[in-house]
This record gives sequence, C-alpha cells and structure tokens, in this order.
Amino acid sequence: MGSPIFFLLLSLAFSSPLSSSALIAISNGTSISVEKPDILISPNGDFSAGFYSVGDNAYCFAIWFSNSRTVVWMANRDQPVNGKHSKLSLLKNGNLILTDANKLNVWTTNTVSLSFVQLSLYNTGNLVLCNVDGVILWQSFDFPTDTLLPQQLLTRNTKLVSSRSQSNYSTGFYEFFFDNKNILRLFYNDSGISSTDYWPNPWLPISDAGRISYNNSKTAVLNSLGNFSSSDDLTFVSADYGAVLHRRLTLDYDGNIRFYVIGSGRKCSCPPGYKMKNRIDWADGCELEVDLSCKQTESGFLMLSHVDFYSYYGNDFGMFFNYTFDQCRDLCLAACDCKAFEYSFNEYYGYSKCSPKTRLLNGYRTPNLHGDIYLKLPKSKILSLPNPLEEFNLNCPGDGTIQSGRNRTQKFMLWFACGVGGLEIISFFLVWCLFIKTEKSLGVDKQAYDRAAIGFRKFTYTELKKATKSFSEEIGRGAGGIVYKGVLSDNRVAAIKLLKEASQGEGEFLAEVTIVGRINHMNLIEMWGYCAEGKYRLLVYEYMEHGSLADNLSANVLDWEKRFKIVVGTAKGLAYLHEDCLDWILHCDIKPQNILLDSTYQPKVADFGLSKLQNRGVLKNSSFSNIRGTRGYMAPEWVFNLPITSKVDVYSYGIVVLEMVTGKGPSGSVHAIDDGGEAEHKRLVTWVREKMKKVATNTSLLEQIIDPMLVGKYDIFEMEALVQVALQCVEEDKDERPTMSQVVEMLLRQEKPSH
Repeated sequence: MGSPIFFLLLSLAFSSPLSSSALIAISNGTSISVEKPDILISPNGDFSAGFYSVGDNAYCFAIWFSNSRTVVWMANRDQPVNGKHSKLSLLKNGNLILTDANKLNVWTTNTVSLSFVQLSLYNTGNLVLCNVDGVILWQSFDFPTDTLLPQQLLTRNTKLVSSRSQSNYSTGFYEFFFDNKNILRLFYNDSGISSTDYWPNPWLPISDAGRISYNNSKTAVLNSLGNFSSSDDLTFVSADYGAVLHRRLTLDYDGNIRFYVIGSGRKCSCPPGYKMKNRIDWADGCELEVDLSCKQTESGFLMLSHVDFYSYYGNDFGMFFNYTFDQCRDLCLAACDCKAFEYSFNEYYGYSKCSPKTRLLNGYRTPNLHGDIYLKLPKSKILSLPNPLEEFNLNCPGDGTIQSGRNRTQKFMLWFACGVGGLEIISFFLVWCLFIKTEKSLGVDKQAYDRAAIGFRKFTYTELKKATKSFSEEIGRGAGGIVYKGVLSDNRVAAIKLLKEASQGEGEFLAEVTIVGRINHMNLIEMWGYCAEGKYRLLVYEYMEHGSLADNLSANVLDWEKRFKIVVGTAKGLAYLHEDCLDWILHCDIKPQNILLDSTYQPKVADFGLSKLQNRGVLKNSSFSNIRGTRGYMAPEWVFNLPITSKVDVYSYGIVVLEMVTGKGPSGSVHAIDDGGEAEHKRLVTWVREKMKKVATNTSLLEQIIDPMLVGKYDIFEMEALVQVALQCVEEDKDERPTMSQVVEMLLRQEKPSH
C-alpha cells in the first residue's frame, strides 16, 4: 500500500519489447539463453516468454503481454539469475530446468518423458510442456504467481501471492486462496507479525458474506468475458464486461484484487496539504508538504465530504463507538501521528463511529458515502485553501486499467467509472465493512464488538477490581506499577497492571494505549484492554503461565534448548518494536523480569510502550526527562547524557543474554582467579570478554563461562555464537552495536530446526 492518493481509472503504459529472436517452441536438448535473448511467442503474438529483467544484471524467466511487457507469471520470482551464462534448458529426459551462471539449479518442472517433448506458449498465455501424444506434462496455469488469466483455474492446490512492491516481483505478503472451509479468502501473511484474514470480514458469518461452504470442489475461474465465479458462490464481473483483449485479475502488492485491461486512462489527486512524492510516477503516492505540529493549539481539521481511506488495523487507532464529535477530534489531536479521523452517525441504529487514522491509504470519494473525513492540517494551511478537494484532473501513468467488478451475492459495493467519452469517474473500491449487520446478526454487545474490531476494550474500574478480587493476588511489580492476577468476566485469566497515579489526561493516555493495543507480535505481550477512570489507569494483558525469565533462571528450570529459544524470540520481539511498528517504540527496561514465558516457554517482551513512543522518522532522542532502566542493564548513554536511540535496548538485551548463558547477574561481581592464582572480582561483561579472548587458544575456557547447571548439556557452537553476539550488543560505543534485526539474522544462522 502507498501514501494517500485518490485513485480513479488506470491506463496501461505501453513499451516495445526488447529486440530478440522469436521462437514458436523448443524441444529436447535445446535451451533459451539469457544473453541472446531468445523468447517464445504465442501463435497470435499476444504473449511472450523469456528472460525478464528485474534488476541490475538480474533476470527471471517470465511470461508477459507482448505489447506492454506486463508480467503475468514468473518461474523464479524469489531467486533471479545472472545476466550472463544463465539458461532455461529442456533436457533430453524431458525435464525443464533453469540454471544460473554457476550452473546451480534454480527452478525445475521435475518432469520425465522417454519420448519427444516440446515447450510452447499458447494463445491463452499458458506455457505448456507436452509429449508427442499431446499429453501435458507441466503447465504454468497450474502454478500461478500473482495473476489469473482468462480460463485459468484457481483450485484447492493453487493460490495467488502478491509481489513485494510495484517494482519488486518477489513474493509479497498477501494471498488469495481457498481455506479449509471451502471459502475464497484474502490473507495477510508476514512471519514478522501476527498474520490475519482480512476479507471477507473474519467475524462475519459465511452466510452473511454471501458465501457457501458446503461445496468442496474448490474451483474458481475468470472467463473470457470478464466474469469471475467460484464454487463458494463468489461472483463478480468486470466493468467492461464483454470480449476484450488482455484482461487479467491480479492480487496487487497492496492486498487488493483488481481487474486490468488495456484501454482507458486514470486520474489522480493528492488531498490538501499533500503533494506527489514522484512527479513522474503516481504509484509512489503522496507525502505531506506541511509540518504537522504535536501542539494541539496549532492544528485543525479540514472536512472532506463523502471521502474515505482504506481502513485496516495497522493504520487505524481502532473503531470507537458512541464518541461525541469533540471526543473523536480531541483523540486525534492528542496523538502526534494521527493524520485524520472519520466520524459518522448511524441514524437507524442510533450510534456514532469514530475512526482516527495514523496513515492515509487508497483514498476515494463518492456521494454514496455516509461519513466524512477530517484531515489534520496546520490552521494556517486550512485558512489558505480555497477548495478542499480539487478536481481530479491529473493524468497518471500506470500499467493497467482497474476494472472493478460487482459481486451479485456479496453485500459489498464496488465503485468504478468509465472515464472515456466524457463520463465522470466516481470510485472503484469494494466496500466490505458490513459492521452494522454483523453486530445485529451475531447479537453481540457493544464491547464484544469492540474486541472483535480493534482487539482490545475499555474496562471499568469496578470490573477489574472484581476480576482481581480487590487486587489481592500480586504477581509482580516495577517502577511503573503493580501487576495482579485476575479472571475476567469471559473466564480469561489476565495480568492486570495498576499504574502509579495518573500524570496524563484520559485523552493522552488513550491515544498512547491504543497505539500499544494494536501492536501484535508473537513475542510481545498482548494487551486486551485498559481502564481510565478518574485517577485510575490500568492495563489488562494476557497472563503468562510460566512467569518471568528471572523467576525461571533463579529456579534453574531452563535447559539449553529453552534458553536459546528465549534468546531468539526476545530478539524478534524487540526488532519488531524498533523497526516494524508504525511508531518507533523503545522499551528502555529490558531485563529478565520483563521477559515473560507462556505455556511452551515462548518468550514475550512485557512492559513496553507507554511514554516511550517516538516519531518513527527521528533517529535520535535526548528528551527523556529521567534515566530509565534497571541498574546493571542500562546502557552508558543514560549515565553520560548521550542521545537515546534503540541501541539502549540492544545493550540491555546483550546483558540479558550473558546472564542466561553464564547464570550470573550483571550488577554483582564475578569471582575469578587471576594468572597468579589470586582471587579477584570483575564485572560480568569484562569477565566474559577476557575469557573469550583466550578461547581461541584454549576452548576449555568455554566451560568456565557456561552456567554450571548446563555443563555437558549444551551446544558448544551455539553457546559460543550467543556470547559473541552478546558482546557485540554491549559495546560501549552505541554505533558499534548491531540493530536488533541484525541480531535476529545472526541468531537464525545458528538456530536448529528443532528450535
């Protein structure tokens, strides 16, 4: 997805194919070279297949439309080959194989035939390998990438997977496939964060989504006229229904499925206060041309009527019901990263909806929208704007025409326009919310719906007091407050943290807690809700069965495999906080007490976020009013009043790893024997570093470093690697420390599959 652009109809940009030798087919014992380059041409000339440039001296074997070079299939999208000496060869045994310059096998069909075989490109865009009897041994239609062509089946064994970006053809994060309930579904799949279904709405009953699940044939097809139909009763047609050339259905890198066809133009515009990132290519989106101040008195809102931006849980704070307009506005004003808010009132059901947005993606406008967007801008900018939304009069280059379809059975709407011949374009997206009908059909109450929609809810103080039996069972405490065990009304066991007396107003607290609440990663503690009443501020988290890492280390219950798993998982969680969140989050107090373990000893970093949220674009920050952290785990920057960056967490993490390896605490001294046989005391880091300097000549010194309870029960290579990584993390100079993502990469090179 990109920055805010108001999208309308798209056009294809044509380019001439590269000069090459055209082939009708290749047979046993022949090959296609990357250097000539030879290409296969379909009999009607519509499609070409050959080596396609995807980067500097990098090529993939692909199929594309001959006149536009728009790719519809790739063999080796994740492993491009060299621009010299790479070949696609049809071997004498009937196997089709792609080799790199070093003769490494990159891709193969794994086919075998004792008779004559031939590879040819059909008029449909299907690359087919068949024998002399016409039996198909392999075909590209059975292995789609991100595109479905007319007459190409989507089945139980195939799926569409988006590209990484508009210019990066490698495997992306979005998938379109039949799930185990026979339903065609869109899925966001990213190993770094919690993956999720996002269409149809996961909390919407299948019948209400207009689908059927009893047909287990699991087939879908796009016909030549532009009609898409599926065995789960999903049906929609393209806006240009009829016989046209070069239609395709593609799962784009932003997670939207679109029809494309050669023909029309598109028009785009940036919203007020924004400008094109790239004056040559609209696909790069828009960016702010003004500075948004965090001072509430300097910002105001510009109403854009009948306008909406794409909503998903990563760019919305959440969905808040029954907020007044002023409460919704103040919520956005209090959050520095809030760019706009949507506010609407449903007269039939009698409640309002407030949706603050941290990012503006895929904007569109239509008179049928019953809600408005309030765009956050400096007050001075608002006063100087004569027209909130200029006409859509900018021509935008593109690689295809978005031809949105209409689903006969789905209760969503598709906005499209025909823009050629003077018709005004309206918009094009699927409107797939149906949240009002969902709430009614499921019979859920307001707070239950809030949980489904935004993942956490607001509790009353009375509820949490009852859940904790008047805060009777303390399970932990720290500088920020005390944690109690509780049982919620839905019988979930929770950890409930009672924060110290509130220093924030409710609006500011809520703005911060919603940011933390929408963060979801398997190695970060999950927040279920919060309470803000009067002087009380409470946070509700999932309960961890095995308590803290500190408790487990002191009880000597962690074997080497568990420790290594905890080291890797903790690194992944911190890397996500530092680099993958929309907000830059520093933990500032990494220590064993703040690493919790679930029932399988999976680590989850806890006590992060509040008062540590930073602007994602700011690399340095020295505005912390107080030193944060715990003695022994604190980076030197705190002591010497140096700029605070994510490297303070890296330092603390390194100390934790050394503690897990050695079984010794960081702040206490380590008893050692010097070369003269006399006892001396050293800090943990110094002691380990001196031992490691001598390991090269005496590997037995590793046994002196390891926790005594693990002697003879650990992997010596993993142990040495962990110590080396930890020592890099605790370098005095922060610039010498790796980032947490680099730490993860180093650890994964050591991790065994069983881990």
